[in-house]
Amino acid sequence: MAVKFLLREKNNMKDFKLNIDEMMEKGVHFGHRISKLHPKMKPYVSGVKNTIHIIDLEKTVEKFGSALKFIEELITKGGVLLVVGTKIQVRELVKKFAQECGIPYVSERWLGGTFTNFDTILKRIEYYKELERKKEAGELEKYTKKERIKIDKEIQALRIKFEGIKNMTKLPEAVFILDIKKDELTAKEARRRGVKVIGVCHTNVDPDLTDYPIPANDDAISSIQYILEKVAEVIKNTKKREVAAEERSDLPESF
Repeated sequence: MAVKFLLREKNNMKDFKLNIDEMMEKGVHFGHRISKLHPKMKPYVSGVKNTIHIIDLEKTVEKFGSALKFIEELITKGGVLLVVGTKIQVRELVKKFAQECGIPYVSERWLGGTFTNFDTILKRIEYYKELERKKEAGELEKYTKKERIKIDKEIQALRIKFEGIKNMTKLPEAVFILDIKKDELTAKEARRRGVKVIGVCHTNVDPDLTDYPIPANDDAISSIQYILEKVAEVIKNTKKREVAAEERSDLPESF
């Protein structure tokens, strides 16, 4: 078992360029105070420093590598990954990451029922898109100034709720959650609907809420940036390979 673990860890480090020293520089290893430890996170803790638990980065490499492998396979199959990060300090990071990778996102409050009552959510998204279409086409000019102001406010409210998922026409195959504690409802809804959960798990959360836990600090911006950068690399590289493969398949046999 120990040999298999070491081989798996080395493969993950090689395949996805996961570097423990770099993780330490980014603060990925810092846990919460010992009083906040969730019992199920004990296997991912290597020690204590100044009353703070230290996350075992060898375990992080193993688990993060497994998550990245899953994401790579998901993108290869044309699956949809939704990223969720609603803490104020990561909202802009989430938007930038999602837009660069071409995936849906939720950076504001998670709307209860987004997964479990998805048909209703889709109707609201269609309503929002229709209002946007009418505004762009100048169809709202027939209303009074007061009515237009009211409609603009409604569009803005709907944009905050749905902008990141307005092109999501079906449930995603997986959801990537940056803070399991804050967005626990997302994880629970995902599990109820059979959506795979990839989650950054700090030392105060239950990793069993995820299918692919990533033991890591979810408070430090540098830690979250590191994780997002690695996921972005995998998504972008996988999409590039798929596009290249399609282009090769379209070439005449003489080529």
